[in-house]
Amino acid sequence: MHRFLRAIGFSHLKTRQELETVLGKIMHAPDRVKKIRLTPETVYTEFAMEFGSKMGIVIRGEYDEKGFFYMQHYFPYCESRLITSSEDIIVNKRVDTNAYTGMCDDMRLGISMIFYLQNAVDYLELHVADNTPHKAKLTLSGLSLTGKIILGVYHEEGEEEKRKLRNNRKNRLITQAKNGDQKAIDDLTLEEIDLSTKIRARSKTEDIYSIVETTFVPYGSESDHYSILGTIMNWQILVNSYTGERVCQMLLNCNGILITVCINEEDLLGEPMIGRRFKGVIWMQGHVDFGKLSI
Repeated sequence: MHRFLRAIGFSHLKTRQELETVLGKIMHAPDRVKKIRLTPETVYTEFAMEFGSKMGIVIRGEYDEKGFFYMQHYFPYCESRLITSSEDIIVNKRVDTNAYTGMCDDMRLGISMIFYLQNAVDYLELHVADNTPHKAKLTLSGLSLTGKIILGVYHEEGEEEKRKLRNNRKNRLITQAKNGDQKAIDDLTLEEIDLSTKIRARSKTEDIYSIVETTFVPYGSESDHYSILGTIMNWQILVNSYTGERVCQMLLNCNGILITVCINEEDLLGEPMIGRRFKGVIWMQGHVDFGKLSI
């Protein structure tokens, strides 16, 4: 049973029979179906059903030449409405299942961001080889099993504008450094040393979460899991239409990256409010608009 089902309000599914009832409901009355013929004998198919606004379950499998459906896997999802990035995206097939992960290099994070691809059929329709860069629009979302709300950070007037200028300058230096500019590399090194010195000095008298406003760090052995600390930009409580469980859906700003996160209200410690921060571990998912790409 997929452990992230509880993040969208299925925390009380305990047996395989209960799960099969839910999956059967999705296959018999899906909200949307996507198909693509991979070979003359097989049709790759996705069934999806929403159990709340922009959250639900997807079933993936294949129909054979006789019309029998073989389920390969299923996964819970949370969708975002806001474009997060327009950088180059590389897609690869996972080893363990017939699913795909995407990778995006975003200057705001300084790392290669890996996510579980939600719209695999759209990718298969391109008929391109894995590891092909795509310039496409990306929306990011995540599911969390545990998290807490902590206070936000106070900013003096004008500080936000200064921070944007600093970030723009840093992103420009990173781009130049990737192109081999030695001066940009030296400037970035000096800035990191200066920042490290300031943090060590402030940490002696301040709490670490008043110094570090947001974080985005790979977590555990799974490549698409991250430990994040993000500022809440908006939030709402959703009710799972099947179980009646309450799910908290938050729009987070994490290092300038906008991520929509769903977490079961029972698993969230604290009361969310705009300006406060969410700290937790998420399973990152992404929807790529391949219709707007250039290869």
